[in-house]
Amino acid sequence: MRVKRAVTARKKKKFYLKKAKGYRGALSRRYVLAKQQFYRSGVKAYAGRKDKKGDFRRLWITRINAAARLQDMKYNELIHGLKLANANINRKMLAELAVSDIEAFNAYVALAKEALNK
Repeated sequence: MRVKRAVTARKKKKFYLKKAKGYRGALSRRYVLAKQQFYRSGVKAYAGRKDKKGDFRRLWITRINAAARLQDMKYNELIHGLKLANANINRKMLAELAVSDIEAFNAYVALAKEALNK
């Protein structure tokens, strides 16, 4: 039995062209290119979601370092001191304290300095 693919093919083309709507030039108008770019975009999006985590960690470390240096302490000394003091706080929260509540951050700095001096 012969199968005519007109409906299925049109549906498939419509799907990829709809997904490629914002792409530039021929990537949004030509089916083959739109399909290729759709899959490439998916790969890039997946990688970007992984990269985002490292980007935020770098941002938090930069903020913590800047706030720690105002208290005459380096980032690595602060983290080491907090580990010695068994202060269980992650970099995200420490960076948030450095930005929004400097008194609480200074308390952690004092705790780290005290642990380093022992």
